[in-house]
Amino acid sequence: MGRAFEYRRAAKEARWGKMSKLFPKLGKAITMAAKEGGEDPEMNAKLRAAIATAKAQNMPKDNIDAAIKRASGKDSAEIKTVFYDGKAPHGALVIVECATDNPTRTVANIKSAFNKGKGEFLPSGSLKFMFSRKAVFETKFPEGADIEELELELIDFGLSEIEVNEFENDKGESEKTLIIYGEYENFGTLNEGIEKLGLELISGNLKFIANDKHEFSDEQIADIDALLDRLEDDDDVQAIYTNIE
Repeated sequence: MGRAFEYRRAAKEARWGKMSKLFPKLGKAITMAAKEGGEDPEMNAKLRAAIATAKAQNMPKDNIDAAIKRASGKDSAEIKTVFYDGKAPHGALVIVECATDNPTRTVANIKSAFNKGKGEFLPSGSLKFMFSRKAVFETKFPEGADIEELELELIDFGLSEIEVNEFENDKGESEKTLIIYGEYENFGTLNEGIEKLGLELISGNLKFIANDKHEFSDEQIADIDALLDRLEDDDDVQAIYTNIE
């Protein structure tokens, strides 16, 4: 399956490090998960994962509680998830996930970002058969644990693949996490298995994973990242998925 992230981790962390953008996006994810499956985290695996993701990003508890309460408010009823397809420079494929209360505004902004970023906006669903929807969890690396044993135990909960993700953090230090994949419908059971095994969750989401990844040069990546920056600056954009290796 290749690298766990849709594009370079360092670039992604730099963009998502903007707290003024990050917390509202995390809050929307919590609100929508609570509205979809109920406000009790014990009974809602998607909400538990959204809360764990927010905590891993140091989102204050008051913000998390407020996001859950918004699920029963009148405004939350208008927020819906929409997906847009497009191509970045050099032919990179892009799926943009948005949470919006005004699809007309959002689609206009996404189209504008693709145009200004020298990309191409495609009809919705154009890339449907080039990506697969997967449950994807990232956990802290369990030092001293037997990864093969963890893999065997998680298979019973719906694991399809596990990989060690090694990267250099913003301090220039080598760091490792575990990336755990499962089928779309196994999100809840896989999240349960991660909890039972005591793995510390960093994030848990349903993501689009490209069926075929493509490598790009550093120069091409710079052009692609310029478009991704434009897209992620939009308040309605929750996540971006590409076919970049």
